[in-house]
Amino acid sequence: MSTETETVAVPDDADDLRGTHFKLLLGKAAPWIGGAVIVVAVAGAAIASPVVGSGAALATALIGLIVVFVIADRRSERSFFEVYAQQRGMRLAGRGRLPAATPLLRKGDDRYAERLLEGPIAAAGEGLLALYTYEEESTDSDGNRQTSYYRYTVCLLDVPECAAFLPELYCQRKSGLKMLEGLEDVFRRSRKRIELESEALDDMYEIFSGDGQDANWLRQLFSPTFIVWLTDSAPKKFAFELVGGTLCCYVKDHKKSSAELDIVCEATAAVAARLREESLE
Repeated sequence: MSTETETVAVPDDADDLRGTHFKLLLGKAAPWIGGAVIVVAVAGAAIASPVVGSGAALATALIGLIVVFVIADRRSERSFFEVYAQQRGMRLAGRGRLPAATPLLRKGDDRYAERLLEGPIAAAGEGLLALYTYEEESTDSDGNRQTSYYRYTVCLLDVPECAAFLPELYCQRKSGLKMLEGLEDVFRRSRKRIELESEALDDMYEIFSGDGQDANWLRQLFSPTFIVWLTDSAPKKFAFELVGGTLCCYVKDHKKSSAELDIVCEATAAVAARLREESLE
């Protein structure tokens, strides 16, 4: 761990060390920025006027400060994840790929993890925690290409115990109009919508399984306590996918604080525990 990281022993989020890194970097960059400001001021005054030289010098100083801030912000985030991984016995990697195990992890024209941590997921065993992004490219009517970015924080765990009982399960946050649900089902021919006797669950989630799934087993999985946990205790915008024994739990956006990351891991562990419990009965 570098000396810069050790100045704050336990950062709570990715911004905690930004001020520290900014001061350290500014101290190193100040002579270079100052020199550039002087050169630009003199050149501007000689070529145009003192007013132009002063304006160019101010712009140069501002650009230098912005560059230092951006670098400090990136180093702060990196330092936070280094400390977070170390404290939780995880291994930290930079940008990488996730296994294309579930539909979310196969979406888009490109997909990658901007931060990837491997190790214990709460008390559920070894898994992956990642800041995941997928990109979709489109072309407008004028032929201009655009890229849309979709960001999630995801947790991956292997739950092989349930593969024989539950090959596929998708518990997605509900979006869109309820009147369109029937139309959506037409486009999910290989999946069956699951409706359980809980208005609260139905209001928040859309649940799908494979066509041949044992309905009774699913009803037992979604016990009253599990339904209450999903509706009352699960993280905001939490959802999960299960395919062939691989569990992918996720929330929207990249989470960059210890509390938020821990909540996602604990929620993933809770779903895995319920799947294992029902599979082993």
